[in-house]
Amino acid sequence: MPTPNPPASPRYIWQHRAWPQLSFDAAALAPALDQARLEQGRLLGLLGAIGLEQANAVQRDLWVQEALATAAIEGEQLNLESLRSSVAHRLALADAPGADRSVDGLVQVMQDALANHSAALDLDRLCRWQSALFPGGTSGITRIAVGRLRDHADAMQIVSGALGREVVHYEAPPSDQVASELDRLLTWFASTRPSDTAPTSTAVNGIARAALAHLWFESIHPFEDGNGRLGRALADMALAQDMQAHDAQASPVLVRVYGLAHQMLKTRAAYYDALNHAQRLRGVTPEASTIDATPWVQWFVQAFTRACVTSQAVVRDATDKAQFRLRAAQCHINARQSKVLERLLDAGRVGSGGGFLGGMTNEKYAKITATSKATATRDLSDLLAHGLLRVEGVGKATRYAVNVPGWEQPALKA
Repeated sequence: MPTPNPPASPRYIWQHRAWPQLSFDAAALAPALDQARLEQGRLLGLLGAIGLEQANAVQRDLWVQEALATAAIEGEQLNLESLRSSVAHRLALADAPGADRSVDGLVQVMQDALANHSAALDLDRLCRWQSALFPGGTSGITRIAVGRLRDHADAMQIVSGALGREVVHYEAPPSDQVASELDRLLTWFASTRPSDTAPTSTAVNGIARAALAHLWFESIHPFEDGNGRLGRALADMALAQDMQAHDAQASPVLVRVYGLAHQMLKTRAAYYDALNHAQRLRGVTPEASTIDATPWVQWFVQAFTRACVTSQAVVRDATDKAQFRLRAAQCHINARQSKVLERLLDAGRVGSGGGFLGGMTNEKYAKITATSKATATRDLSDLLAHGLLRVEGVGKATRYAVNVPGWEQPALKA
């Protein structure tokens, strides 16, 4: 009789006997977690010092930024105007969302995960989230299972590379195991929810808990598509629960401000590498009683810290813009001038990666405001006289920038 093939050696963490007992070295991570709390506190302190109108502006900007980023990580480009419209609608700043249902669906998922972070997370809610991402039942032009767990017999693999030369980065549990795997995750998520009454010695650090939840969800990969966006929404929900446990009076505005997806997009290759490394059985002995996720948690905590620092800059910019708008209003400028100043403010400061491309010119002003070059010259001269613009260059090389203290002057080109 032929000898049966021996079982393949386990390669992924869900194949280990200790799965899903994920652990991390709290002592080793203590400095990183302390730094994360410090930057989180600084961010929340900045937000607490600004008015409601500015806080809403920050929330809107960061929400748009996060939605663009979480989609872009998966290679999807969202329509910016539809996204802004949908976010404004969810913030009660507009009567109706944009016309793009998939964009509005993503915004709804983000809103539900954060604004309703105290509500129980169950299978039905996750299925409704996934369904909202694909309102037409397709991913691109491919029909996919929507609103239910994946049930196909083929292996769920994360693959890259050209056809015929694919590289398998990860293979998730078979579809017939997904329901039970997800049930264990949801039970853990509910039982480890942070509380202001939980003993410090027994509570899981809220930021580390968000890291573990994200790793666990992505390792199960329960849906046919949308797992990345849903896993990041789950992490955001965990962070919102953590913040609420630290401050029961925290405003709903504050739970949207961390910008984690944007940070992950900026370091997308490192994000995927860290996740892939954590999902493989590298260095985990067969006898281990837990699976050490310390490197992944370390990466996630550091990403969260950098996201808080970036969001601090967004809050400071919002404060700068609000003070500038007050100055402009006191100068009684006309509608054309207001429109151009808003365009320059929206472009942001050059030092933070923004800035109006090439600087503002007389010709650009005339085009934006649909006016003559002579009128553009008078308007720009008036804004200079009021100190609302600053200028560099002469003649055809003349360029204008918004005069916000601390904002860099763009590198001007003819």
